[in-house]
Amino acid sequence: MQARVRAEFLYAWRGYKKYAWGHDDLKPLSKSYHDWYAQPLLMTPVDALDTMILMGLKDEATNTRKYITQNLSFDKDIYVQNFEITIRLLGGLLSSYQLTGDRRLLSLAEDLGNRLLPIFESPTGLPYRFVNLKTGKVRDAKTNPAEAGTLLLEFGTLSKLTRRPVFYEKAKRALVEIYKRRSPIGLVGTWINVETGEWTNTDSHISGAIDSYYEYLLKCWLLFDDQDCRRMWLDSIAAINTYLADELDRQGSRYELELWYGHADMNTGVRTAPTYGALDAFFPAVLALSGDFDRAARLQASSQKMWRHYGIEPEEINYQTWDVVSPGYPLRPEIVESTYYLHHYATLGPRPPSPAMRRGTRGGKGGQRPVPKQLASAASYLEQGHMMFEDFVKYCRTDEGYAALKSVLTKEKSDSMPSFLFAETFKYFYLLSAPPQTLDFDKVIFNTEAHPIRRTW
Repeated sequence: MQARVRAEFLYAWRGYKKYAWGHDDLKPLSKSYHDWYAQPLLMTPVDALDTMILMGLKDEATNTRKYITQNLSFDKDIYVQNFEITIRLLGGLLSSYQLTGDRRLLSLAEDLGNRLLPIFESPTGLPYRFVNLKTGKVRDAKTNPAEAGTLLLEFGTLSKLTRRPVFYEKAKRALVEIYKRRSPIGLVGTWINVETGEWTNTDSHISGAIDSYYEYLLKCWLLFDDQDCRRMWLDSIAAINTYLADELDRQGSRYELELWYGHADMNTGVRTAPTYGALDAFFPAVLALSGDFDRAARLQASSQKMWRHYGIEPEEINYQTWDVVSPGYPLRPEIVESTYYLHHYATLGPRPPSPAMRRGTRGGKGGQRPVPKQLASAASYLEQGHMMFEDFVKYCRTDEGYAALKSVLTKEKSDSMPSFLFAETFKYFYLLSAPPQTLDFDKVIFNTEAHPIRRTW
């Protein structure tokens, strides 16, 4: 399985090199390329580099790193979306720097960080969505918790590696400002104005536009030992489990309640939609990382039902009726990510909950850690991963790479192969099948684009 995943990664990568080299993404059906902006920023090479390194693809990694360091420049008169640029490019450069020690990658990361800093110059400290990399001008004052609160892992790591506190301080303030505007019952909404601090959409959930805000509250506590993030995470997860968790008695037995997370109004907690989808499937991994293995296992079982019901997961479903709300599959990695996390814990058991607690120890007597009883067997999670990989190859492989699906019902493909296929989907499939020593899970925190960051400071 490990060899197969590596081979499919190379198959897709060669398609990219053949038709889209020097550009952001491959368009696999038309055999052409797509750039996010007027000038390319090498999204796919930067996103793919640390995966190549972990897979042991030394020649490809060396050549790709050389191309990035010689050709990537951020001195471009273009407006870019700070969130996507941060998680993909800043996160990718920092992770690859830690894996290689190539200081040119760190220099690129610092240059990018400097160019992104103007986004934080709003009256509230919440970041604007777009910034011009050359002029520093910003635009779009409407943002969401994910885009405002999914910056501290990357900016914080840049701060620690360059010893420049400004990066940490600006990104942390943005995270705190979202938290400060939670409702009296502890929930956040979907859209907020960065200049007034007023919510413009009060729908609350764990899906896209909010998802990684919660992920980073937990992960910034773990990576930086930040006790403010710990407190914000604990407050937030209590509200999530109170108002967004939804137990469904589909079998007519209280012993077989399905666990889902739906939508609710942020101010009242009233359920507004019983919808869940591919982006929500990251949450079992976060629950497991926090130590809540019971909910992690139950929610993972629901995600797997969703995948099996349609042969591959749709973007969004109504979990009460099984109707498809949004039928596409854009090669999402989140369900594979959660499978990897749960397989790890079912194999080796949990780590201590903070960097300070886990330094120099593997936990337990003689290095042994008890496996959580709430989880299924490691073999069952491995089997889930293998099943998903077979479906993934069956429905998404093309003549020159992999393509997203317009609909999981018809399995019709669309002309898109986003860079996160290399950064996340292939990486998590690979790590699920690879020996544990391939990457020390206990010593890294993955950013939301699956770039592993180590606490080296």
